[in-house]
Amino acid sequence: MDTAAAASPGTTAEGATAAATGRTRLLTRAAALRHPRLDPYWLALALFAAFATLSVCRYRRMATMSWDLGIFEQAIRAYAHFQAPVADLKGPGANILGDHFSPVTALLGPLYRLFPGPVTLLVAQAALFAVAAVPVTRVATHLLGRGRGVAIGVAYGLSWGVQRAVDFDFHEICFAVPLIAFSLEAVIRRRWYAAMLWAAPLVFVKEDMGATVAAIGAVILIRAWGDREREPRVVPLAVALMGFGVVVSALALGVIIPEFNGAGSYDYWDKVGSGGEQTATIPVDTALRTLAWTLLPTTGLLALRSPLLLVAVPTLGWRFVSHEEHYWGTDWHYSAVLMPVVFLALVDALDRGRDSRRAWLASYSRQLPAAVCGAALALTASLPLYGLTEGTTYDRPAPVGAVERLLDRIPDGATVEANVGPISRLTSRCRVLWVGATRGTEPDYIALQEPPERTARQVVEYARQLHPDARYAPLGSASGYFVLKRR
Repeated sequence: MDTAAAASPGTTAEGATAAATGRTRLLTRAAALRHPRLDPYWLALALFAAFATLSVCRYRRMATMSWDLGIFEQAIRAYAHFQAPVADLKGPGANILGDHFSPVTALLGPLYRLFPGPVTLLVAQAALFAVAAVPVTRVATHLLGRGRGVAIGVAYGLSWGVQRAVDFDFHEICFAVPLIAFSLEAVIRRRWYAAMLWAAPLVFVKEDMGATVAAIGAVILIRAWGDREREPRVVPLAVALMGFGVVVSALALGVIIPEFNGAGSYDYWDKVGSGGEQTATIPVDTALRTLAWTLLPTTGLLALRSPLLLVAVPTLGWRFVSHEEHYWGTDWHYSAVLMPVVFLALVDALDRGRDSRRAWLASYSRQLPAAVCGAALALTASLPLYGLTEGTTYDRPAPVGAVERLLDRIPDGATVEANVGPISRLTSRCRVLWVGATRGTEPDYIALQEPPERTARQVVEYARQLHPDARYAPLGSASGYFVLKRR
């Protein structure tokens, strides 16, 4: 008994010491997680959660905006099974490489093989947009300090260009955004080889990205030319990068795309320049408005002081010479690739302007990060991410279940002619063709989302117009969706 009594105080002391040690370790780990170097990664994680939630909730509500999600799912599904990237929505048997040169999407093939379905594409896109916040925030905090750097990172993540792209289903430009961000971060840090290596893969994102690669090469050339400590190979390699971008774009536009295109041409030439039947040009007020949105709330116009802004010129250029009105404005996904450019140009301009001898410029540079962050937060009240504060975003409307049950009556592997509404629920398991573009193929089923005033009889008559030699009977309808089956 004496031995036990003697041991008890020691045991208690050892337990207290162990508990104190455990608390110290826990506090140390918690402090490590709050280290400034982790700020870019925490911000990227938060943005990923927000972007993915927004996209997935919209998918659950069947609020798909276009056929793009279906087109890309068809191509990536084919890649996942080691097949040619056929996107039947562009026409029966159409190879997606004959529409746009975007082989980078094949990188999602393994992920899609593990998790087949359109949600995989939406989540992957959310991750790619979010990860671009890492280089933006990292270089901003390195040059401007923790507070200003995080403010610019938040402003990028909430920027209208990124939010519009997240809200517009899936598009291949989600790969370009982080590549541009990492490349320009390396330019600012004068890591020339890293900048070139990040820039070069852009040519595989889309055929027009070669011009962006050339622009990055030009910026490297400008910045490296005056760097006395640069390696002698940097300048010729920058020139080579410019040539590489131009040559690959020329090959994509003049050889690769026409080779895979059934018509032996590039289908989008008639949307640029002054040829073709369309002769509309961008109205001056629209151009000025788009430029103002691109530079004013995001950078307070200070990005104009940085040569990095040259990287935005190719994207703005082809949009402004086009005939397609959607290219001109600030909707959809077209401005997403501009967001890392303008924010990193801002970081570069701020770094050089805050110590300016001109008092107004130094003061403006010190205050601008908070201002652009505030502008991004204020504008979010009218942008897609604001939906995360509304309960209806997370609700799954009752009619959606009825529509999904209706579409589930179409068997796997069937050939279906459809418009936008049903596409995203069918492309993972059926061969889906665009309504009115089946080119002689008579589908097994026709699935359409129609206005409320349309009746089943009218839909059957429409099917007869589409396919005079076939007969289709109603299989069912729900909340404006109709499914017809070939007899």
